[in-house]
Amino acid sequence: MNGLYALKPWYADRLSGVRGALARRRVSPDALTAAGIAAAAAAGVALALLPAGLAAAPVALLLAARLACANLDGALARDTGRVTRRGALLNEAGDRAADLLVIAAFWPVAPGWLVALAACAATLPSWVSLAGAAAGAPRLNGGPAGKTERCLLAVVAAATGWYAPVLAVIAAGSAATALLRGARLWRYLGAADRAGSAPYGAPQAAVAPPAAAPPAPSTGGTR
Repeated sequence: MNGLYALKPWYADRLSGVRGALARRRVSPDALTAAGIAAAAAAGVALALLPAGLAAAPVALLLAARLACANLDGALARDTGRVTRRGALLNEAGDRAADLLVIAAFWPVAPGWLVALAACAATLPSWVSLAGAAAGAPRLNGGPAGKTERCLLAVVAAATGWYAPVLAVIAAGSAATALLRGARLWRYLGAADRAGSAPYGAPQAAVAPPAAAPPAPSTGGTR
């Protein structure tokens, strides 16, 4: 179940002109990652300080900018040949920081224990995906409560004032997303083991001598 993540190719096409302009101006992909974090922080401030209803428009616009930056940074790195391992690390850390900054904004308007629960749960889908990728599986993304859905839920909270219910949905949905991804990865890795793939953790030289250094990971990603 990919949820709103299924729209990513369509969204990337809509941003192709922006991506081209950024490439011509030699904008750093890391700068876009940082801009996405800043947009998430600003959305959190608007959510925390503005009354429900009035907060909806700025939160929606800022989180749309956050998602656009998350889409553009990796794509720009690939288009301009600036894919780096440090960029991949910054991308992953930036996504987690952006999520947590938005959820932390609920602290003044919802029970603290629920904010903490939602914040912890929101990190689970990505940790499961990263663990699967480390074990040799494809990186999984999407819903039912992935990054895009969590942003949409924050906009719902800003528009309606249903802070506690939205946090509960984020917590439950994120946990469900992590479990679904975990189940898919478990099946995939089990099939790989049965097919005779190299055991996880085996020395690389025991499988095949590396011809060259492995390619740098993409700075796009997940979430």
